[in-house]
Amino acid sequence: MSDNLHQLRCFGCGQRIRGDQAGPNFRCADCGDLFEVEYPGWSRVGDRPNAGALKWLWRERRLSNEKLDHSGVWRFRELLPILENFDHAVTLREGNTPLYHLPLAARSLGIDALFAKHQGMNPTGSFKDTGMTSALSVARERGFEWVACASTGNTSAAMAAYAARAGMRSLVLIPQGKIAWGKLSQAMDYGAVTCQLETDFDGCVRVLTRIVEQAPIYLLNSVNPYRLEGQKTPALELAEAMDWNVPDHILVPGGNLANSSALGKGFREMKELGLITRVPRITVVQAAGSAPLVHSFAANGGQALEPVEAQTRATAIRIGNPASWRKAAQVIRETGGWCLDVSEGEIAVAKAELGREGIGSEPASAVTLAGLKQLVADGRIASSETVVLLLTGHTLKDADYTIDFHRGTLLTEAESAPVEAAMQPLRRNAVAVEATPEAVLSALRSVAQSDEIPAPQLAPAPQAH
Repeated sequence: MSDNLHQLRCFGCGQRIRGDQAGPNFRCADCGDLFEVEYPGWSRVGDRPNAGALKWLWRERRLSNEKLDHSGVWRFRELLPILENFDHAVTLREGNTPLYHLPLAARSLGIDALFAKHQGMNPTGSFKDTGMTSALSVARERGFEWVACASTGNTSAAMAAYAARAGMRSLVLIPQGKIAWGKLSQAMDYGAVTCQLETDFDGCVRVLTRIVEQAPIYLLNSVNPYRLEGQKTPALELAEAMDWNVPDHILVPGGNLANSSALGKGFREMKELGLITRVPRITVVQAAGSAPLVHSFAANGGQALEPVEAQTRATAIRIGNPASWRKAAQVIRETGGWCLDVSEGEIAVAKAELGREGIGSEPASAVTLAGLKQLVADGRIASSETVVLLLTGHTLKDADYTIDFHRGTLLTEAESAPVEAAMQPLRRNAVAVEATPEAVLSALRSVAQSDEIPAPQLAPAPQAH
């Protein structure tokens, strides 16, 4: 590795080591905390990349035919010099994801500028691809043949795909019965050795930690600091899309909390390098049944965290003992953001509302819109401010959730009661009708009447001659 370009710094005690000195579990040998990648040359003003030149270069690469330039991660490779040779980079053209305007939600909430950065439009359908291309490329360059992760679904899909692309082998540990089939099917299709363990996600992590200590298998969960280097690049994409301004607020789903940590790192580095003049407020939104960081802020300002037994249908964020909680808590405090939770009913409604924008997402993504509603109602976000919701996964990641919502079978009676009025006009279950034009048009008029929308006008019947 190019140790003169980067090093690892312990987030807890500050110890600095070379990249190849990290243990297999990526924990500090002295204090047990996580590492963060840092670039010592950037502390010397004369060695810093030129901000104006970088902006021009990154824009020009969008027109390039070079393989690496097609990646929304490696297009910004000057800000993640973690490889000795970029020929070792494994890419599926990740990144460069769309930034969608949300006019319906903006109008409903009275916000002038509301957008969604849809990381579900990555190759395997989630934001995990941006971190997997960077960390798995490091594993490849270091000569590993096997990589592994514990997963609630998205990580396993991304890791298996990138391992297959690199000609490497992958091992996936998932909690029994607590993963969406759309995600599990991806890991299977990409050739991963997949083991379902009779435990939760945190139990899978504990088992995998012991495995990588006994076998030459490279750990690719988000404790791996190279994952966060790739996952910081949506921050660069956002700034670039907004002409190197940044939004006032970014709302991020909170699961294992590496995503908010990575975005905070990305914005902080951009400001240090003179690419932007300020950083946005970063807010983390968790599901109420899986909200250890919310409890931490309520109890002690995010200084200590007590794990919880996670319960939520938003499987991507069903994590009770998040590894990156210290990093995420610091990002929230540094940027002036908040940490809040939302109910299962609020998640379901928000997901359907995103769907009405033509923007599908997995349930975990929808916590951002549900959280935004709370912040607007509390007066913490003003109508004149620019807001970006980070959507982390594609809608087809958990199709059963969507179908159950529209059939009215998703929530319990207690969960649905507070949001029933909001859910009813959003449901669109399939209607069984006879195979005749008259029956279909009758069903159409019935639905239009119940939704208070105009039905198409029928042409006059032809006159008999």
